[in-house]
Amino acid sequence: MPDQPATAPYDALLLLSFGGPEGPDDVIPFLENVTRGRGIPRERLKEVGQHYYLFDGVSPINEQNRALLAALRTDFAEHGLDLPVHWGNRNWAPYLTDTLREMTKAGHRRIAVLATSAYASYSGCRQYRENLADSLATLRAEGLELPRVDKLRHYFNHPGFVRPMVDGLLASLADLPEEVRAGAHLAFTTHSIPTSAADTSGPERVHGHGGAYVAEHLDVARLIADAVREETGIEYPWRLVYQSRSGAPGTPWLEPDICDHLETLHGQGVPAVVMVPIGFVSDHMEVLYDLDTEATAKAAELGMPVRRSPTVGADPRFAAAVRELLLERAASERGEAPGRCALGALGPSHDLCPVGCCPARTPRPAAAGADSPFA
Repeated sequence: MPDQPATAPYDALLLLSFGGPEGPDDVIPFLENVTRGRGIPRERLKEVGQHYYLFDGVSPINEQNRALLAALRTDFAEHGLDLPVHWGNRNWAPYLTDTLREMTKAGHRRIAVLATSAYASYSGCRQYRENLADSLATLRAEGLELPRVDKLRHYFNHPGFVRPMVDGLLASLADLPEEVRAGAHLAFTTHSIPTSAADTSGPERVHGHGGAYVAEHLDVARLIADAVREETGIEYPWRLVYQSRSGAPGTPWLEPDICDHLETLHGQGVPAVVMVPIGFVSDHMEVLYDLDTEATAKAAELGMPVRRSPTVGADPRFAAAVRELLLERAASERGEAPGRCALGALGPSHDLCPVGCCPARTPRPAAAGADSPFA
């Protein structure tokens, strides 16, 4: 029997992302997709849309996904992996269902899925699995033979995700005025979510007190801060803070907000801050507006020098990490026992999301997990 390729049993990789508008006319339809079923008034959508209009109605996320696709294809080719890479979005073209339909008609039967979210949470993991289930249900109704989809594990603590952020932070610190550099604080930022969603993130055994969502971000922040201390000889004070809150005022969300945190640090006499968006894979709208525009304006108002370090984006080391995660999962599916690369205290995440992991408020079918109806 001939040797199997290193990617077997997978015959394709799907990059699964959020999506974003690519022009002014796309903004409101895109926001309607994002908020469908939540009863958000159109006037509120128009308010949020103003963030996009500051950038000509274009979110950078789609172009950054194209760059990541190119990086993945280049890395795969350089390492002899003959595996096609496709791309589908939750909220804008190319839509997930359309991409899965094309892949299915092309004959793909075992698809590995990389979501552009590194951490455990409902919106960052289970909701993508629900999107996959919705798309598969549509294809089944169309009479197509369904492929099996497997979501690659969370990669928040993979060195190919962590090390680019370390280097970006070091460069941002070096860019601060020399007279304030040594006294700077680090603000590790991620998307705020309701505390109820944070507490139930990850497997049931870690629910409560922020769940896996907060624990994973804290682990990454410590990794980066420790690496920066080793490189610079300076122990920069740091805190995990949040941004991009979008819920009802009366609903508790994770705090403190980055702008509130900047005011607190200014009141304490902190001379400078570097914002480190560890919760985001790329510089999409939450980074471009909430940090580069809103938080940077707040820092200017306070007279506090601030820098924002880069996200991982299409860094070749991240593309290599995706290849390693794919090969690891493929070997596991073949019954082998591959090494599982992870830094920090939490170790490698699970391959298969267990029942009760990151539950939705209203239970819905989700693919690529222990509770998948498409096993």
